[in-house]
Amino acid sequence: MIRTLFGWFLHLGALGLVLLGVLDSSFLFFPLGNDLLLAVLVARNHGQLPIYVLAASVGSMIGVALLDLVSRRMGEEGLTRVLPRERLQFLMKKVRQKAWIALFTASLAPPPFPFTAVIAASSALQYPRIRLLGIVFLGRTLRFLLVGLAALRFGRGILRIANSTGFVWFMVGFTTFCLIGSAISVTRWIRRPQPTRVKAKRRS
Repeated sequence: MIRTLFGWFLHLGALGLVLLGVLDSSFLFFPLGNDLLLAVLVARNHGQLPIYVLAASVGSMIGVALLDLVSRRMGEEGLTRVLPRERLQFLMKKVRQKAWIALFTASLAPPPFPFTAVIAASSALQYPRIRLLGIVFLGRTLRFLLVGLAALRFGRGILRIANSTGFVWFMVGFTTFCLIGSAISVTRWIRRPQPTRVKAKRRS
C-alpha cells in the first residue's frame, strides 16, 4: 500500500508535488514529504528540476494561503486552542520584532522548525497576506532548489535507496507517523474552544 501511495505521487510528477505541498503546508502533517518526492523525481529526470522546484513551491504557497485564511479569522485568541499559550506568546514576540525573518527562516528550515505555527502567528497578527505569501514562496523555492541540486549530485544513490526494501519500511513508518500527526493536527484546528467562566464582582 505504501509503495502504491508513493508510486502514485511519483506518477503524478509535478502535480504530485503540488498536491503534497498543499497538504503539508496547510493542516496536515507530512514533514519532509515533498523533499523526498522532489529528490526522487529529480534523480529520475534531471531536466525537469526547474519545473519540480516551481511545482513544490506553488503547492506549499497554496497550502499556506489556506492556513492563512483560517488563522487570520481566528486571531490571537483563537490560536490558543491550537498552540500552547506560552509558545504562542513566544512566536508572537518574534513575529512582531522581525516578521519577514521568522517567515523566511520557517520556509527554508526543515522540521522540527515550527513552520505552521509561525505562519499561523503571522496571520493572526494580520501580517500583509501578499507579503506573507511572497516570502514563503521565496523561502520554499530556495529550499527545494537546494534539495533538487543535491538530488542531481547523488541521483543514482537516491534511486538505489528508493528501490530498496529498507526504504519501503521507512516509508511505512513515515506514513504511519504522518497519519497520526495529521489526525492530531486536524483535531486541534477543528475542535471548539472551551467556554470560559468569568466571575463578575458587583460592588455595592
